[in-house]
Amino acid sequence: MDSPDELFDHICLTVFGGANSILNYRLVAAGSMNQAIYLNTEKGAFFLKSNFEQEADIFPRESEGLTLLRENCNLYVPDTVAMGQYEDRHYLLMQWISSSFPKPDYSSRLGEGLAELHMCTSKQFGLEKDNYIAVLPQKNTWNSSWTAFFIENRLEPQLQLAFYKGLIDQDFLHYFRSIYDVLQDFFPSEKPALVHGDFWTGNIMVDSNGLPALIDPAVYFGNREMDLAFSRLFGGSTNGFFDAYQQVFPLEPGFEERVPVYNLYPLLVHLNLFGKAYLPGIQKTLKRFAG
Repeated sequence: MDSPDELFDHICLTVFGGANSILNYRLVAAGSMNQAIYLNTEKGAFFLKSNFEQEADIFPRESEGLTLLRENCNLYVPDTVAMGQYEDRHYLLMQWISSSFPKPDYSSRLGEGLAELHMCTSKQFGLEKDNYIAVLPQKNTWNSSWTAFFIENRLEPQLQLAFYKGLIDQDFLHYFRSIYDVLQDFFPSEKPALVHGDFWTGNIMVDSNGLPALIDPAVYFGNREMDLAFSRLFGGSTNGFFDAYQQVFPLEPGFEERVPVYNLYPLLVHLNLFGKAYLPGIQKTLKRFAG
């Protein structure tokens, strides 16, 4: 990791109002996308994300997504303290979430909170601005049809990116698109719901009170089943979570059958981020639904 001292000095002066206000820090994560650092300061504990090469508006869009979550559900969502750019490094400073052991009603509280979020609706599917899922652009062009939105704004951009990167060939491109006819009457007819958009266990934390907290959103108004399907992709969701959700906001019949189709989107995202190891999961769904 490059020395963050100059960035720390900048944050001390512009955010905390003086030099030497950072008592200590530790690296939380260092990947190809972002560096994540815990900052212990005279003003409290904070979480600092920074990157060098990504788009300049990634962190503003993330901050806006956090605000949407915070305003529309009772789950804990950290506040943005500051964001900006220092030389060639973009940064986002947020409240630190101190973890604890989950309370017995943790899973049910998560289900109830997600259901509450999904009750926030809009006239169309989409969002006022495009944003990101991880570091990949996410189109949010408004559309009155969920099927059209899912194909045009979710599947096609990721599919074309995978082809451009040489992860799939022309034959696979055509094979994937054969599923589009199947999708025309596939989804339940529901109002657009505000979704987290990247709802997997890595983006759900246990806060200091033992209750669920949400981070790293990729928000938009979409089909609420997207979040629920994504929660199952890498494991981690519990019956208590799903049952609590169902009590508050019951799903239309057939959700279990639709889960693999919704998860084509996050699988394509992971294909583009991490490589061909995610192709078999996509192929399995295509074989089942596209023939």
